[in-house]
Amino acid sequence: MRQEERLDDQSEALRLAMENTQSQMWTALPGIVTGVDLSAQTVSVQPTIQGSISSSDGSTQSVNMPLLVDVPIVWPRAGGFALTFPIKAGDEVLVVFASRCIDTWWQSGGVGVQAEARMHDLSDGFAILAPTSQPKTMSNVSAANVQLRDETGTTFVEIAPGGIVRITSVAEVNISTPLAKIVAADIKLTGAVAIVGDITHTGSLVTSGGITAAGITAATASVGGIAFTTHKHTGVQTGISTSGGPTN
Repeated sequence: MRQEERLDDQSEALRLAMENTQSQMWTALPGIVTGVDLSAQTVSVQPTIQGSISSSDGSTQSVNMPLLVDVPIVWPRAGGFALTFPIKAGDEVLVVFASRCIDTWWQSGGVGVQAEARMHDLSDGFAILAPTSQPKTMSNVSAANVQLRDETGTTFVEIAPGGIVRITSVAEVNISTPLAKIVAADIKLTGAVAIVGDITHTGSLVTSGGITAAGITAATASVGGIAFTTHKHTGVQTGISTSGGPTN
């Protein structure tokens, strides 16, 4: 027992009582994901801050805190849209503890009566993705642009100042939709372009590289000022002769 605990000191006794109360209030803790349930959208989390237990001889021992189970995942989500991540064991999270029991809300949603009277309890955490310890910091983080990226920074969607949008990938970029519309003052394609299906084209097409198209092509265009689909040839005759060039 510490000396000040043996003294009749009301201020010290009050301080110790307040510290004891605070030690039972949980606000937030970093943790490591140990399991994921995407159907329930919850994770199990091992808190990364150890607790301590006291022995009868006055010594203390550091121990792992209990595993937090069924912790709801905090996705960025609103207005009918959501941003999800493939959470896996080993990911780091911040668990924030509600000030009151969340059981009724978690099971049924809406507004309801507390299932229990507990406060600031380890049972009432939310997993926020994701604080980062120094060994897991990301490389090549942009100081100027907004990015949706992988951890290595080699694949990303980026918005830069001035409204420039970039998509960078080390593999394929696939778009699957019943209808895709691109409205632009200028479209430039660099490299080989392979198109499978029907094409309807109106306007000019500038490309550096070959274009391979498989399917029916309908185009309204001109070559050297001569209509591509409606021009006529001169000097036409049957047989093996070659016609003259187009006239209009």
